[in-house]
Amino acid sequence: MNKNLHIEHPEDTILTGDPGFFAALNETPNLSVKIDGAPAIVWGTNPANGKFFVGTKSVFNKVKIKINHSHEEINQNHVGEVANILHACLDWLPFTDSIFQGDFIGFGGSDEYTPNTITYRFDEVITEKIIIAPHTQYVAISDLRDAIATPLDYQLESREFSCRFVQPEAGTFSGYVGQLDKEFELPPVVDMINELIPTVDFATDKEAAQIKKNVNRSLREGYPLTNDDFLGKESLMHLYGLVIYLKEELLYQCRQLNGPEAYLNGEMIAGEGYVMGTRFGTFKLVNRQLFSVANFANGRFSKVTEKQLSTIS
Repeated sequence: MNKNLHIEHPEDTILTGDPGFFAALNETPNLSVKIDGAPAIVWGTNPANGKFFVGTKSVFNKVKIKINHSHEEINQNHVGEVANILHACLDWLPFTDSIFQGDFIGFGGSDEYTPNTITYRFDEVITEKIIIAPHTQYVAISDLRDAIATPLDYQLESREFSCRFVQPEAGTFSGYVGQLDKEFELPPVVDMINELIPTVDFATDKEAAQIKKNVNRSLREGYPLTNDDFLGKESLMHLYGLVIYLKEELLYQCRQLNGPEAYLNGEMIAGEGYVMGTRFGTFKLVNRQLFSVANFANGRFSKVTEKQLSTIS
């Protein structure tokens, strides 16, 4: 289990020598479809007072906490479309003793939604008031700031006329038509990675943050990564590339079993990617060259700060 943290790309986690992703490869992962919704919605029972609440990820803030138990608190804490969405969530999300997080897809009344970069097409008009893609469950004893996150590994029950939960099932394709598994077949590149690791000059946390900014800048501006982007750590750059290759091999094995069709720029795609959860950590398997570039082209990300470059994509 993990604190409420940004889910990382596998190649980013290895910058400091973190072995979690490689350990996770030996596990049977909880594999789920990554839905491209926005904003992130958190809801459930506040352990501090036993009241039902809704909010964004700001409910986990250490200082300026924004937890909403009422419409009045939503008006105090939020404005614009986010406030409108939270008002609807407070009205229509089913009560629960637990705490969940999911991505908002849209309001009912259509069969097509573009909450962020990807367009989703359902096989019917959604009659529920709101549509949310749940993906994470939290455990908090007395304070949301201490919440521990785990991937959501079961289906939440939608409520007719009020809330549609979208949780497409995922698995791995074993090579046999119609057969889906939960384990990956590890490609030969894993052996190359194991041989390289002892020779790598890994980055400090501060250096890793700068490298992530450099990587995101290269995606946004469309130039190839160089040794300079990795602060002169050539062996680390080589390892980074091999882990990307490994991730893409794993991504090729993933399959979505059900759920809405996904489109990017009018063309049907397999989806944004998948989330791989194990006891060693949670990792997102996404083709960054395709989706991160598309996100940067999206109006929401067209103007980002230097600090934000280390977290986007």
